[in-house]
Amino acid sequence: MTKRMVKVKFEHGPEQDVEAGIALSQILAQFPAVKEGLEFIPLGALVNNEFVSVEYRIETDSTVRLLGYRDSYGQRIYRYTIAFLLAKVAHELFPGCDFAVEHSLSKGLYCSFRLGDVPGISAEQLAKLDAALRKLLDDKAPIDRIKITYDEAIAHFEAAGAKDKLNLLRFKNSSKVTVYQCGRFMDLANQPLANNAAALVNYQLIPYQQGFVMMGPDRMDPTTFPPFEPAHYIYDVFKGHKDWGRIVRVRTVGDLNERIARKKIDDFIDVNEAYQEKRIALLAEQIVQRRGQVKWILIAGPSSSGKTTFSKRLSLQLKASGMNAKPISLDNYFVGRDKTPVDENGEVDFEHIEALDLDLVHEQLAKLDSGERLELPYFNFHTGQREWKGEMMHIGPDDVVVLEGIHGLNPRLTSSIPVEHKFRIYISALTQLNIDSNNRISTTDNRLIRRMVRDNNFRSHNALRTLQMWPKVRRGEKTWIFPFQKEADVAFNSALDYELAVLRPFAEPLLAEIKPSMPEYAEAVRIQQFLSNFLVISPDRVPPTSVIREFIGKSFFQY
Repeated sequence: MTKRMVKVKFEHGPEQDVEAGIALSQILAQFPAVKEGLEFIPLGALVNNEFVSVEYRIETDSTVRLLGYRDSYGQRIYRYTIAFLLAKVAHELFPGCDFAVEHSLSKGLYCSFRLGDVPGISAEQLAKLDAALRKLLDDKAPIDRIKITYDEAIAHFEAAGAKDKLNLLRFKNSSKVTVYQCGRFMDLANQPLANNAAALVNYQLIPYQQGFVMMGPDRMDPTTFPPFEPAHYIYDVFKGHKDWGRIVRVRTVGDLNERIARKKIDDFIDVNEAYQEKRIALLAEQIVQRRGQVKWILIAGPSSSGKTTFSKRLSLQLKASGMNAKPISLDNYFVGRDKTPVDENGEVDFEHIEALDLDLVHEQLAKLDSGERLELPYFNFHTGQREWKGEMMHIGPDDVVVLEGIHGLNPRLTSSIPVEHKFRIYISALTQLNIDSNNRISTTDNRLIRRMVRDNNFRSHNALRTLQMWPKVRRGEKTWIFPFQKEADVAFNSALDYELAVLRPFAEPLLAEIKPSMPEYAEAVRIQQFLSNFLVISPDRVPPTSVIREFIGKSFFQY
């Protein structure tokens, strides 16, 4: 029988004719020239714009880009592979332990650990984990990507006592299940992993609170590490929400799916919304206790954090306590279009703080703070120029001004206001839900899906445009938002544990429009695969005041 041959063109090497069905790792072994000049160990690849492991089998003519640690996708593989191996050594060294990769923290991942009734991890236990993990790296332990029958998967995870994996499988009906295996340890293939522990050249395990933080090396220099700068208030927000998740017994996607399948989701939605409203009310109470001193509520957070709905709900709570919240839109303080800064590519940068007329901001904020009455500007986005339309404002004894925007926590913006007159709030969607114990849900993914749905519903943008814009949005966040988190007096979590099940039917058809010929295809497929873990909740069940209405529509609030 004639062998079917396909052509594989490598971005970093020559084109090769290979037999259809060969694994990418086999091609790399057979044709050393493919890897010549590479400065990294291949962790995975983009094959025809699809994000895959190096064990992916090539069936058609393909264009291949090998991924190293400096690539964003390579970093994902690196982090998730370490998490996989950490789970392996944790369960083998300490049978019955409760180990989980919880959330991001200071460019690392916070991991919790509990053995029996003893919370937290001791220095001795952490040292044993570290030693066992380093031995896997030294031994170049292989990580195999294999397919097993559904029944085999169920039997394995039942024997391992892995209820989180069983709950995920319960709502899938494929005859085959893809897993990763290292030795006798096995995990579901939620995303590509490295095929060998030797690819993980460096890592750190740093004790923190009752667990530890896993840090990967610096993106540009794998021999060094970024500084560990824990944000204690972000950890506290995550911990509070995680503790709440344990109380209501919904810690993983499988737990959520079980509620949906049993038609017990209505009560869970009500409890989620009530819990969030309670936290907004407690925030309002903190502000009310400083009545007469606080004049400015400054709200900032990354894209699609729900800042607008949050500010409106907070304003209602303040009004219920006799305080009047007056909004000021920073958009009206833009400089003229001809004076807007440009980025390194020569494109207009509206997220730069100097896209705002800081002199006018400082002047007006200082005057308002001192009790003066003045006229607010209006920015005409059609002409790109400032106008004056007679809108007057002053701050009365029971008034507070709500200033919401990406620069809200930047001291440069409000330097003309005394610190004691400010109440600063950082908001983000910090989901506590995990896919399973050692596979977390990225808060960035949560926000991206929110934005994708909102952009389509209210800005006539398709998913392709949102994905194309997202890297620039992320760069702006890293420059203008995240460095100022520490300025906040409080942090607020806008994530709702049921929201991705609501967003799934909105996002999936948008993602399906992105085709393999497009560079964004890899991200579209990755998000589709992630969303496939969730059963669907009807959007009709979402209350009109929910933050989710900001993205799916039919909100009680006007935007």
